[in-house]
Parts: sequence; structure tokens; C-alpha cells
Amino acid sequence: MITAGIDVGSITAKAAVLDAANIVGTKIISTGYDAKKAGRSVLDQLLETLDMAAQDIQALVATGYGRNTVDFADKTITEITCHGAGAHFLNPDIRFIIDVGGQDSKVIRINEAGKVMDFAMNDKCAAGTGRFLEVMARALEADLDQFGDIFLKAENPAKISSVCTVFAESEVISLIAKGESRENIIAGIHESVAARISALAKRVGVAEPVMMTGGVAKNIGAVKALEDKLETSIRVSEFAQVNGAIGAALLAERLNR
Repeated sequence: MITAGIDVGSITAKAAVLDAANIVGTKIISTGYDAKKAGRSVLDQLLETLDMAAQDIQALVATGYGRNTVDFADKTITEITCHGAGAHFLNPDIRFIIDVGGQDSKVIRINEAGKVMDFAMNDKCAAGTGRFLEVMARALEADLDQFGDIFLKAENPAKISSVCTVFAESEVISLIAKGESRENIIAGIHESVAARISALAKRVGVAEPVMMTGGVAKNIGAVKALEDKLETSIRVSEFAQVNGAIGAALLAERLNR
């Protein structure tokens, strides 16, 4: 059975196509200002790459903050459930997921079947999200893609005490004016993000093994800072950013049972 999942996030839209629980292909594009258009476009582009047609898809589930704009989906399911299903599929041993997206971060505890047992979400503030890191990168005139590697070069991480993005940016500007090294400031930014997310994780109760998903999982600095805060290793799949879409495609397969 060929199924598809679409995850429309605040910054990127992701799609995944599965055939009998095998990943056929995935695609990531920018969401832009039109979430509805992005949801359609990301699937169309993926199908074109795979040389498939829309009618080849037998069931489709949409997830993410923009899931309700995907009006051609058979069903919409929350990203919490989809991330749980996706992580369990990628690694059945996983019991805890840290998902850091563009506008929110969430932590999810799952059981041996991939069912969500508890979760917590930070969706009211940009601190501890990909957007926070983007704002800091602009303030430092640094390439966000290099943040992780720069983090590893720091000798003495700067202290970023504000949990608010606006105030934290002011702190960063002050540190720059004082001559603090870019490496130390970036390390401090990552530790600030890790402190925010680890507090969320501890509220739910961390269960090992831990997996990190979302676009920020590609940032080795964010992963390392979280490992230090939680005192555990964190696994990152090559499909980390499309985990939600994969979970949605898996759940789509159950619609016809």
C-alpha cells in the first residue's frame, strides 16, 4: 500500500511517501506565506521526483501547524502523534523524542509500541526554537549552517540569561560590543536553548534512549548542548527533519484497515 504524509510547519513543509512501511522518498521545501500552497507543492514535487502520480497514493495524512490547510488529505493528525509514530518506525528502541522546529519545541515520551504516553510543548515563545537560532545568527552576522561547528570551537561559553528572544538578542549585541568571541557567544546561545528544552524534558520525565527530530537536529551544537544538559546520548536519524511526515504516512496506512 502506497501512502503519503505531509507535515506543514511554520518554516518548512515536508512530504514522505511510503510503500509497505518502506520509505520511497521525502521532500522538504520552504513553507513561505501560503501554507496551503506549500502543502500541495511539496507533495507534487516529491511525486514528480519519484515519477509517480497523485492517484498512486492510496491514503494521505496531514500533520503540523498547517495541517488543516491540506484540504485534499484523507485525515489530519496532530504532530505529537505523528512524531511518536515516525520515531518508533525509525528506531523502535526510542522512548523519548525532542522535536525542535521553527516556531516551537516539544518533548514526547512514548512506549514500546510508539504510543504517546506524555508530552509538553513550548509554542508560546520563540526561545528554544529554530527561529531563536535564526535571530541570533543574524545578530552575529554568522551562517546558521555553521553554528554547530563554531559551537565546538568555544573555550568558555558566554552567559545568555534571558529566556526572551528579544532580550537575548540585546544580550548578544552587548557581548559583541564587549569583545566576546563569536565562538563563546554561539556556545552560550546553544546552552540557553538546551536549558530551555531540558527543563521541558525533565517536566515530562526523560526516558532513554532519546531521539532528536526537527530541523535543529542537524545542528551538532544543539545536540551536544542538550546531551550535556540531560546527561545522556541523543540519537539523530538522517530523516530527522521529515520524521513528522514519515509518521503521518505510517498512520495513513492504518486508515484502510
